[in-house]
Formats: sequence, structure tokens, C-alpha cells
Amino acid sequence: DGAFANSHRVIITKYQSSFPTSFESRNEMILGISKSTILLLLLGATSTNSFSAVAPPPKTIKPTGTSFLPPETIERAEKGSPVEKVKLQKDGTSAFVDVYEFARKIREGEMTWKEVEKADLETRLKWVGMLHRGKRTPGQFMMRLKVPNGIINADQLRFYAESVEPYGPEVGVVDITTRANIQLRGVKIEDAPTIIEGLHARNQTSFQSALDNVRNMVGSPLAGIDDCELVDTRELCNALNDLVSLDPVTGTRGNPYWGNLPRKFNIAISGSRDDFAHTHINDIGLVPTPHATTGEMGFNVVLGGYMSIKRVAESIPGNMWIKADRNSVVTFCEAILRIFRDESDRKDRTKARLMWLVEKYGVEDYKKAVTKEVESYGRGVVVEDAQPELTGEFERRELLGVHKQPQEGKVRVGILVPAGRLSVDECRQVADLADKYSDGEIRLTVEQNVILPNVDEGMVDELLSEPALTNTRLVVNAGLIEGNLVSCTGAQFCGLALIETKANAESIVKRLEKEVKIDRPIRIHFTGCPNSCGQVQVADIGIMGAPARKEDDDGKMKAVPGCKIFVGGRIGEDAHLALEPYVSGIPLAEEDLVPVLIDILEKEFGAVKKSKIRKFISKLKRK
Repeated sequence: DGAFANSHRVIITKYQSSFPTSFESRNEMILGISKSTILLLLLGATSTNSFSAVAPPPKTIKPTGTSFLPPETIERAEKGSPVEKVKLQKDGTSAFVDVYEFARKIREGEMTWKEVEKADLETRLKWVGMLHRGKRTPGQFMMRLKVPNGIINADQLRFYAESVEPYGPEVGVVDITTRANIQLRGVKIEDAPTIIEGLHARNQTSFQSALDNVRNMVGSPLAGIDDCELVDTRELCNALNDLVSLDPVTGTRGNPYWGNLPRKFNIAISGSRDDFAHTHINDIGLVPTPHATTGEMGFNVVLGGYMSIKRVAESIPGNMWIKADRNSVVTFCEAILRIFRDESDRKDRTKARLMWLVEKYGVEDYKKAVTKEVESYGRGVVVEDAQPELTGEFERRELLGVHKQPQEGKVRVGILVPAGRLSVDECRQVADLADKYSDGEIRLTVEQNVILPNVDEGMVDELLSEPALTNTRLVVNAGLIEGNLVSCTGAQFCGLALIETKANAESIVKRLEKEVKIDRPIRIHFTGCPNSCGQVQVADIGIMGAPARKEDDDGKMKAVPGCKIFVGGRIGEDAHLALEPYVSGIPLAEEDLVPVLIDILEKEFGAVKKSKIRKFISKLKRK
């Protein structure tokens, strides 16, 4: 109506300038409101007949993601993959509104989740972070959040617990991811709006966290509490998170400007030489490096790292350096994203990741294109050649356990969360610990664990004696093997996984701790399939679900859950991906897998069986 149009004239006018001229001919919609309806609003129409029946709340009036694409990109999308055609048929950003409507209809008995159009159920709802787990838990979803720099607070963690509790202890769990992010399990469509609004009230979102969107911003888990810090990554991660998921026009979550990317996109910002963010497996990796002449801190840029079924690629140097300030980082990433959005492959999704575009250009020509794009924004940002990397002895530090901070009298306490999974009770226990010892703050790590920062040194003994950290799954002083476990979701929820990972992983590393003695941390990663969400290629020992055969009681070879094992991945300054399996076709059963892992630990990492140590000690005593 006219009053609505007057109150939202600025918003609508700004969006009007973004509409493509062919808007009407392509029958595109602004989340259910046609361009002609918007024009009626601008004219101050007093009749509500053409508007009230379709109008979403004012905050949802947004253009589509497709409306920001140039015509040549849309033309390629029209000939593109099935996902591209789904996005053209109805924009992924439509989920910003549709999820509320689906929920209302389900709650009021007008429809069931089974009646949601398949393209909405399986594809578009991912724009609000909802991934249907139809193969394992039909009608229930994993909801992925955005947690920039992996920093949450006790109130948010309690809200996660409250959100999943109705789904029971087997399904209603909270997972920490390999992007220091949060995933809620078991969510139903009818409950989604309550969770979404609860997240937004707590300055978080699930919008644009899945499928063809920019994923969680990874920074340093020690940002601001690190005596070896080169860059505090917190502000930068938050700024980039707002760039891609906060609408600058309405001030609401869900930014349509980045609403139609060709594929997922990962950004990591390292804050120290430890590279806790794993820049080498991200599309954009920012590596802190001082300028050789001025000494000003900035970032060397690495590009194109990713993992998939078809290809696993370690990032490559981009021969670019930018200053480590907010304007430079946001402008630079925006430039890369714009080129990626408009120019990457829309037909073959296996070739739609950034690495393929960089290779198509060539590194130097790609650098020229990015530099030109940055300069076109007129923000004073300069892209220089890469600067010499820092040298000198440096050893990557541990995140678990108790460690002093540069702040007087303060320590950080890293707590193991086995396989990254938290029950409802464990969420509340960690939240209580944070409220009592770290002013409510909790840091997540890409190793799927948590850190309590800024703990008073005088309260450490009391913290370590808390019931939540004694005789429970949550451990501060974890073993060198169990403390470095990483696991993907696995077959319990994921339809792509060939094996169950989390339960098996937790059991197997406990067994290894009992069986062998070793003098260095061993990172063991489990992943259920070749997509490698568990990032097995970066692990010391990576276990990937794969076919295997085993002789049964009748002497016949039978197909059983099995795995490939990768050995020799590295992280930190000397990062390296182990791309070829060390051994394949190993049955997953502990009686088969554990002996193989012990053999690898002995041969490759100098482990010693504890049984040998006991025999040796016994022999000495007899002498």
C-alpha cells in the first residue's frame, strides 16, 4: 500500500537500479513480488489488492541473485548444469522467504514436508543452510550456520542445544566442523523459522552457508590472545562474513548480490606462522607476511585449494600481496568473488571451482584481472607482488591443553571434543564452563575442538577438576593420538558416506592410545567418501571410506565396509597434501584396521607397541 511504499522508498529505489532490463521477459521475481508490483508501490498505490496476498515482510523485499548476473553469464547458465537450471527456474534466494511459508503450511496442516517441491527440498533450502538428510533421516535437515573466526558465546551454544533437543539424543546433536563452524542435526522445516530468528537475534545466521555460496570464514582461533600473532583475524573474518551474507540495503541477513555463485567458495585468513586456518586448502588463502620494504603487515595470497571427488588441489601462489587492513581485505576478496561469480564454469560443476578459472587465465593474467577489478572500485587498495615469506625456525603450536596468553595472568584452555560431536548436555556443560571461566567466550577450531580464552591462571586447577572435564568425553590433557582426531559426519546422517565415521573414529583412536606409545602428535582424519569433508589428505594418517572384501565364516570373500589409507599429509608452513593412497581395501572392523594402523605408526612415525615396552621392562626386572 502507499504507506508501505513511502516507508520503504529508499530501499526499493536502490534495488530498482540493480534490476536487469530483461527482468519482465525472464519472469524473474523479487521473492514473490514482480517488478510491476514494485513500481505500483513506488507510485504510492493505495489499493492493497495486488500486493497483500503475495507480499512477504518488508525485510524480505530483495532482488534475486540471478538479477545481478551479466547477460552472458545467464546465457551460459541456461545451457548449464541441472543445478543452474534449478536456480534459473526459481532463485536460490527465494528460500529466504519460502522457508517461512513452508513452515507455516506444515504447522497448520496445509501440507507435509513430502509435498515440498523436490528442487526446493533438495536444493533451494540450502540457501538458508538447510540440507535434507533424506536418505538417513527423511524429513529432517542439517542446518549449517556461519560462525566467522569460529567464535561463539555461551548463550549461543545453549541456544543450539535448545534447538536440537526436541529431536532426541541420537539425532539432535551439534557438530563442530572442519571450518570451525556449527551444524545442527535433526532440524524440521516447521521449526526452522524459530531457529533462524533465534540465530538472527544472537547476531548469527544460517543464510548462504551451503551449496553455491561463500562458506564460513576461517581465521585464527588464537586471535587477540597470541604472543606470536601477526594479524588479528577477528575483524577481517566478520567483515567478510558481512560482505557475503548481510544485505547492505535492508540490513538483514541474506545478500542477493552473492546469491548465485557457480559453486561453493572458501576463504581462510591465517593470523600467524602456524596457519591454524589451513590456507592451503581454500579458494582464497591469506598468509600474513610483512612488506619487505616498509615492514607493514599484509598478506601474501594463495589461490584455488579445494577437495572433491574428481580433484584434490593444493592452493598455488597468486603472486599478490595486500595490506592487512579491513578495506584492502574486503575489496580484494570482493574483486575475486565478482570475477568468479560471473566467469566461472556454469556447465560442468567439477570445473566450477576457482582453481580452474585461475588455470584458464594463467596466474599472471589472473593477477592482472583481479588488480584491474580492485582498481575499478576506487577505494585506494593496491595489489603488489608477493613479498618474501618469513623464515627462521618456527614450530607449530598445540591448541589443546593449558597455555599462557600474552595478557598478564591469563591462559587459554583447549578442550578435546571427540570427533567434533556435542550432545545437548555437553553443549550446556561447555556453556556453563565458559560463563564461569572465560566470560562466556568459546573458540572453535578446524580440528573440531573448543578453546576457553582468557581464563584466570589462578582458576585453572578448579576448571580442570570440574565434573564436565573429569571422566567424560571432554578432555583437556588428551593423548597424542586421540587429541588430534578429525572426522566428517559419516553414514549416520550423510547419504554420500560409505562408512560410519564418528563412532568408529572415536573408538579406534582410543584403542590406538592403549596399544602404542608415541612421542609426537599424530593427526588421524576420517572421511566417509572421496568428497573428503574430513580432509584426509592433510592428515598424518587419513582414512577414507572405500570398498573392501573380507573372508566370511564359510571361506567366501564378502563385501564389507572398508577404507583407503593416506599417509604423510602436513599442515602449517610446510603444508603438503597426500594425494595417493598408502594402502587400499582395508576392512573397517577394528580387528582388521587397528593392526594396519599400528604397523603404519611403527614404520612411518616411530611408534612402539606398549606390549613390547612391557615385555622389555619385565625382562629387565628378571635380570
